[in-house]
Amino acid sequence: MKTVFIINPKSGKKLGGSNLKFLINKHVPQAEILFTEYKGHASELAAKAAAEGAEKVIVAGGDGTINEAVQSLAGTQTALGVIALGSGNGLARELGCPLGALEERVRALKNFSVKTYDLGRANGEYFINLAGVGIEADIALKFDALGASGKRGKWPYFKIGAQSFFKYKAPSLKVKTDAGEYLFKAISLVFANGRQYGSNFIIAPAASFSDGFLDMTVIKKTNIFKLLLGLSSFFFPSCKIVSIADTYKIRSAKIELEGVFAYHIDGEPKTAKDILEIEICPGKLKVLSGARGQ
Repeated sequence: MKTVFIINPKSGKKLGGSNLKFLINKHVPQAEILFTEYKGHASELAAKAAAEGAEKVIVAGGDGTINEAVQSLAGTQTALGVIALGSGNGLARELGCPLGALEERVRALKNFSVKTYDLGRANGEYFINLAGVGIEADIALKFDALGASGKRGKWPYFKIGAQSFFKYKAPSLKVKTDAGEYLFKAISLVFANGRQYGSNFIIAPAASFSDGFLDMTVIKKTNIFKLLLGLSSFFFPSCKIVSIADTYKIRSAKIELEGVFAYHIDGEPKTAKDILEIEICPGKLKVLSGARGQ
């Protein structure tokens, strides 16, 4: 059966991403190797591969490239595989992908099994891991604006994040879900299919890719000292000093916020006007996973 690799050549330079084609030819010699050339190209390549009956499409890139492929592979019999070349690599961690040497990342995929996962959907677009409204969406939007300047990287992201952390004004969000209606003054409202953003920042410890629910987690507005104390619990869930978040199991939600506002799907910034609709799509995607219990 056909295996297609879709590589974002702009990703993974520090890992020696230029050697990736050599490693794929070494470990998966019959695979077809394709390179993205522009934003949205991964979606086009994945759609073509699925239409041609590919058994697996393995995406090597960051969260944005992976999310593009998800849009086209949802509802098909083609399984998504991941070689994470981003920074936080939250999805890769959830899928049990190794994050060491590049060769190890390629080789490990041969031992992964195909599982059926749920997808979330936000205003008609799929997400596999997380979507949300709040400070992280605001940061993602500002960071994405740096793309044309060539000044992206960990330091600019950290700088934008630090500035936003101290200046962000939490909006009042009216949220209608299948489980109830809420009014939140929230720093962040996250809809979690997977458990973490990346770098082991676990926003929803009980989330599952296959339970038919999204974990809606709200980080409540509070004073800066309590917020800083509470943030440690996301890295160490068993050592909760103070609670700053509540979580609800939901299948659908409608967020109302007057005007244009930012949200994100799998870290990719988007904008909505007045309403954001979220829903779970059970069993929508086949995924190559090495994770236990997912």
